Amino acid sequence: MDKRFIYADNAATTAVSEEVLNAMLPHFRTAYGNASSIYKLGRDAQRDVEEARAKVAKALGADPKEIFFTSCGSESDNWAIKCTAERLAKKGKKHIITSVFEHHAVLHTCEYLEKQGFEVTYIPVSDKGLIDPEDVKNAIREDTALVTIMYANNEIGTIQPIEEIAAICKEKKVLFHTDAVQAVGHIDIDVHKQGIDMLSLSGHKIHAQKGIGALYVRKGIVLPNLIHGGGQERGKRAGTENVPAIVGLGVAMEIACTGIAERNAKILPKRERLIDGLLKLPYTRLNGDREKRLPGNLNISFEGLEGESLLLMLDNYGICGSSGSACTSGSLDPSHVLLSIGLKHEIAHGSLRLSIEDDVTDEDVDYILEVMPTIVERLRSMSPVWERMMKGEAYE
Repeated sequence: MDKRFIYADNAATTAVSEEVLNAMLPHFRTAYGNASSIYKLGRDAQRDVEEARAKVAKALGADPKEIFFTSCGSESDNWAIKCTAERLAKKGKKHIITSVFEHHAVLHTCEYLEKQGFEVTYIPVSDKGLIDPEDVKNAIREDTALVTIMYANNEIGTIQPIEEIAAICKEKKVLFHTDAVQAVGHIDIDVHKQGIDMLSLSGHKIHAQKGIGALYVRKGIVLPNLIHGGGQERGKRAGTENVPAIVGLGVAMEIACTGIAERNAKILPKRERLIDGLLKLPYTRLNGDREKRLPGNLNISFEGLEGESLLLMLDNYGICGSSGSACTSGSLDPSHVLLSIGLKHEIAHGSLRLSIEDDVTDEDVDYILEVMPTIVERLRSMSPVWERMMKGEAYE
């Protein structure tokens, strides 16, 4: 069997596209002006920044004045949550609502705020990885400052009822923020029509470079600065503009948010074939709702093995994937996302996330389905957990 290379971890990061790279290159060598400078080289850079801002706004159904460039999705999340909390705390609103399976950029920010005297309500999710809007409605109080619920989960890909949650927040006169880092470019989003007050996104998930993101802030919302210094980003975010990355993000957003339905129509059949094929292996389960999930996402648990070993074996076969086990953080704990949907620790440890795009071919799918049984069988043959399972011993 010939070894091939298959990148199936696009939820982690993506390659910079040729179109994005070509748009960025002049800003490193010839069009390198500081966008805050008043001479022509600087004015040209500022023009390109504003053109990129307009592209991001158009892709989201927003006004360009509602788009602020940041360094990443995590910064955008921190800015939206911390600074909203800071402002509204002065009005006696020190309660925040989020979900138990948010990205750590949200969860750790909320934990920080709890230490500052805020109260946070963590909405549970169903065993399918979905939030019930009624739970959000019932959690809102007179002192609620903000509701922050992710658009689509980064591990199991489940898409949340964002428009319903936004409508509830509007009715209750509570601000609503969504971390849409995984959703942008894969789902049609219109922030005005959907009633979203603030939205975070990150460029490296949609073929722009790492280190660039954006925060949409609905007109009329007063958001204090997270970063102080100069007057960049209309005085809201200090720091010399990263013009090449901003230009690249504009192009990436334009491409990613055009033809979403057509791309998804190519991706879905391949994802479904992967799910069906992998679920034929014994003692496996799909994590998250099968229908209400990102088109390229599949997350499957294989009982009796460790996710880290699975990833290393896949790498030997030229396949890049991800696991729900926090192997890169030095933690032995399994994914909080998988635990939140009711998985036992041992099952959560043996999870595999594949996130594919339309460049994955039918032959690639065949190859993955061909090698996976061999990998799973080999790992289980070495696993004491699997041995106990086969003896009928319960998990400890």
